[in-house]
Amino acid sequence: MRQSFILRNPSILIFLACLAAFTVIVTLLSHAYGTAFISTSFVKTLGKTLCLCLVAIAMDLVWGYCGILSLGHFAFFGLGGYMVGMWLMYARTELIVAGSMANAAIPPTPQEVRDAIGTQIFGVVGSSEFPPIWMFAHSFWAQMALVVLIPGALALVFGWLAFRSRVTGVYLSILTQAMTLALSLYLFQNESGLRGNNGLSGLQNLPGVSASQDYISVWFLWASAVALGLGYVLAAWVVSGKFGSVVRGIRDDEARVRFLGYSVEGYKLFVFTLTAIIAGIAGALYYPQAGIINPGEVAPIASIYLAVWVAIGGRGRLYGAVIGAALVSLVSTWFTGGQVPSVNLGFYRIDWVDWWLVLLGLTFVLVTLFAPKGIGGLFDLVTERFAPNRHGANYGPDQGSLLEKEGRK
Repeated sequence: MRQSFILRNPSILIFLACLAAFTVIVTLLSHAYGTAFISTSFVKTLGKTLCLCLVAIAMDLVWGYCGILSLGHFAFFGLGGYMVGMWLMYARTELIVAGSMANAAIPPTPQEVRDAIGTQIFGVVGSSEFPPIWMFAHSFWAQMALVVLIPGALALVFGWLAFRSRVTGVYLSILTQAMTLALSLYLFQNESGLRGNNGLSGLQNLPGVSASQDYISVWFLWASAVALGLGYVLAAWVVSGKFGSVVRGIRDDEARVRFLGYSVEGYKLFVFTLTAIIAGIAGALYYPQAGIINPGEVAPIASIYLAVWVAIGGRGRLYGAVIGAALVSLVSTWFTGGQVPSVNLGFYRIDWVDWWLVLLGLTFVLVTLFAPKGIGGLFDLVTERFAPNRHGANYGPDQGSLLEKEGRK
C-alpha cells in the first residue's frame, strides 16, 4: 500500500510536531489563554518570527534548491503586507467615520461616507481622493486575492523577461535588487496611492472585533503557525520527486539540464513565482502583527538580510532556513531592544544596538568561510554517525545520492 508523501518523509512530521508543540506552549503561557508568563508583545514577536521563517523557506526554495540568488523577495513580502493593510485601514476608518456620522441630523449618503474615509486616510498626504489602486479596498476577499495575485503577477512578468533572456548569476541578482529598489522608491512617493513614507498604520486593530490585543496576538500566532506548516509541506513536496531533481539539476548545472531537453526557463519561472506568492502570504500575516508598514520595509537591504538568514541556517535545507530566520530574528530583537548590557572597555563603550549589524555581518562571513552548510549542517554530524559506511563516487551531485558500489548491486 502506497504511503502518503508526509509519511514517506519523517523530517516533515518532526517539523510539524515541533511547530505544534511550540504553538501550544506559547498559547498556554500567553495572557489570553494561559498563565500570562509571556507578554502580549513577545507573543507578537514570536508570531512575526514564524512569518519570517515562512519567507525564509521561500528564499531557500528559490536560492538553495533552484540556484537563483534573488535579492528582491522581501519586495513580494512587503506587497502582501500592503494588500492586507489597505483593507484593514479602510475597514477600520469606515467604522470610525460611520460612528461619528451616526448622530447627524441628516443621514449621510454613501458618497459622503466614502469622501470622509478618503479624507481620514489620505489627509496626511494632502489628498482626499481614493487612488485607483484602492478600488477593492472595501472588499476583504478581493484584497485577500490580491495578496496572492499582485506578488505572483510581478514575479511572473519579471521572471519571464529575465529568464527568457537567460540572465543568470550575479546579473540576475542585480536585476532583482534593482526591481526592489525601483518599487521602494515608487512607494516613497505620495503619488503611489499608498501614503508615501507615512505608510499604512493601525493595522493591529481588526475591524469589527472587540477582542483585546491579548487574544488577537494569539490568533495571529495560530494563523502564522498554520501558514508556516503548510508552506513547509508545500516546499518539501516541490523539491521531492522528479521535479525536485530537475530543480536541483538546474542549480548545479543549468546547461546540462537544458541539453537533456528540459524547459529550464519554465522550471525557474514556476519556482520564482511560487516563492513570490509564499512571500506575499507571509507578509500579509506579518504586518497586522507589526501594526504598520512603510516603504522602508521593501528596501533592498531587507532582501539581503533574508539571504543572510538562509545562509546562516543552511541553504538547501528547508529546516535550515527556518532555524536561520528564527535565530537571527530573535537574537536581533534581543540586541536591538536594549536588553543586552553594554560593554565598557574603558576607552570605548560598545552599545549592541549600534553594533548588531556588524555582529550579524561578521557571523555571515564566518559561516560562509568555515561552515558553508550553515547551522543545518550540524544535523549531518548526527546522521552520519548512524549512517551505513558507504564507499564509492557519487552518481549524482547531491549528498546521499546512489554510489558506484550500490549501483552495481
